[in-house]
Amino acid sequence: MRHALLAIALCLLCGSDLRAQRVDLPIGMAPWEYGLVPAYRDSRATAARGITQPPDFMPRTMGEWEEIQGLVVTWASFPSILKQIVRHAKEECEVIIVCNDPASVTGYLQGNQAGGPLPDLANITLLQGGFNSIWARDYMAETIYRNEVDSLYLLDWIYNRPRPLDEGVSDLVGDHLAIPVYATTQAPYDLVHTGGNFMADGFGTAFSSNLVLDEKGPNGQFNQTVKTPAEVDAIMEQWMGIAQGRYIKMPTLPYDGIHHIDMHMKLLDEERLLVGEFPVGVSDGPQLESNLSSVVAGYNSVFGTPYELIRVPMVPATNGNYPPQGSYRTFSNLVFVNGTVLVPTYREEVDTTGLRIIREALPGYKVVGIDCDNNGSNIIAQSGAIHCITKGIGTGDPLLIRHQPLPDVFADGGSDPYPVSAYIRHRSGIASADLYWTTDTADGFNAVEMVPVGGNDWSASIPAQMAGTTVYYYVHATANSGKQQVRPIVAPRGWWRFHVMGISTGTAEAAPIIAEVFPNPVSQVAVIGVQWPQGSPVQVVLRDALGRVALKLHDGALPSDSRLFVDVRGLTPGVYLIDATTANGRATQRLVVK
Repeated sequence: MRHALLAIALCLLCGSDLRAQRVDLPIGMAPWEYGLVPAYRDSRATAARGITQPPDFMPRTMGEWEEIQGLVVTWASFPSILKQIVRHAKEECEVIIVCNDPASVTGYLQGNQAGGPLPDLANITLLQGGFNSIWARDYMAETIYRNEVDSLYLLDWIYNRPRPLDEGVSDLVGDHLAIPVYATTQAPYDLVHTGGNFMADGFGTAFSSNLVLDEKGPNGQFNQTVKTPAEVDAIMEQWMGIAQGRYIKMPTLPYDGIHHIDMHMKLLDEERLLVGEFPVGVSDGPQLESNLSSVVAGYNSVFGTPYELIRVPMVPATNGNYPPQGSYRTFSNLVFVNGTVLVPTYREEVDTTGLRIIREALPGYKVVGIDCDNNGSNIIAQSGAIHCITKGIGTGDPLLIRHQPLPDVFADGGSDPYPVSAYIRHRSGIASADLYWTTDTADGFNAVEMVPVGGNDWSASIPAQMAGTTVYYYVHATANSGKQQVRPIVAPRGWWRFHVMGISTGTAEAAPIIAEVFPNPVSQVAVIGVQWPQGSPVQVVLRDALGRVALKLHDGALPSDSRLFVDVRGLTPGVYLIDATTANGRATQRLVVK
């Protein structure tokens, strides 16, 4: 056994055995990899990789919803899933497939498997090179920019797996795209990290689990030096532009074996978090809820407002089990590819709920589900999905637009317009910016010229509207170079919107409203949308045909417009009544359990 480990170590460390490139390695450590760690760790200290001195500028790390020029995958395992990713992503950007046999990859893409032949191979680059595993998210470099929108660079960390060929993929892609690569491989800047445990908002805020601290501590396996949390924060600021006090780190979850946050949350934009939700008291639910409560209470978004949580149910196994007895089935492990969002799916009866929530949160995006729980393609059993095996490379010519969507407003009977401001930058400067708005997307949009108001901010106003109106809008900008961009990136197909409410809307006398229930009938998990006065306690129960309480769903205060999830698999099929009650009234609606 000892000689076998040594042989494998030599193959991996020298990269001379192509068989090492085709091992179906898990996202975590394979049992035989632990013996490779010391040699691998020591080799990183002397590895000549990229630019090992910190940038002489303050970087900006790209948000994952920003424009990308390419999406990287490695053709190591799960080819049917990769083919579906390629099929949809190639319509949005260049897809770079790192592979060791381009001819066989071409044959698979043009074959009848996994949905049939691709119509063409346009926008696909087969980049021949070495790799160890499929988990490109974790070992591929992050996108950073000089002066927010100027020169593009890649920033690569030390990968926390003994897989040196994987670590070389960033350099391979950087050379292909002629992008310089910074690397935190040399002390005192050595930083062990993984892409699945990192999300940035594009403006100096980032999220990770405490794994990023544990791996730099005295018990870390891959770190060359021990670092304090303050030293980790300093490196993240110097190399990635993550501001002091804005690197948000959360306790690890007890049953998430890899401790990567992309398995239970996703930044949808600068102030919205898509977060997985377990049934009350189940699996990682208690710790996850504690983490989210701390985030909302302790941090504001870049706009100075609390983060908005958009809930999506975590999916149980077919036998009802959650981790640790089941796989970590999550919808949050999705990836933005410009105007397309690729989402892992599991079973139709639960996928319809997850995809609907995501589509409602991201109007105008093409939301595509890819089965990650099928025979022969059960990647979720390895604790990974779509986000884990893809990595976006930011555009080399970003036109940056930041805007906080307008909240719902009250009609006051006057004529005051609704001011809209946006932060807009391009390296050549901004020639013009326009605000487009409408009350009916079928009628097209009205254009209003925006004016610069200083500090890269531009402003315009939407005329006042009558109560009951919904206003849809987006921002368009043109750079001096001619580059154009919209935000949301899918406009005018997608937009921001707000409602103009009557004076009495939302007053303390208002009764609760059950706004939506889906799916209905339901066999597994139903989503119940309830609205009630802000801060008022509400009790929501499910009653059977005799009026008895079959399930208690909530009792207490919550945000005034929330979604509750109800797992009905333990209920006898039949008709039930959703009963929402506050001090000011009651609302009911039927739910059919099949």
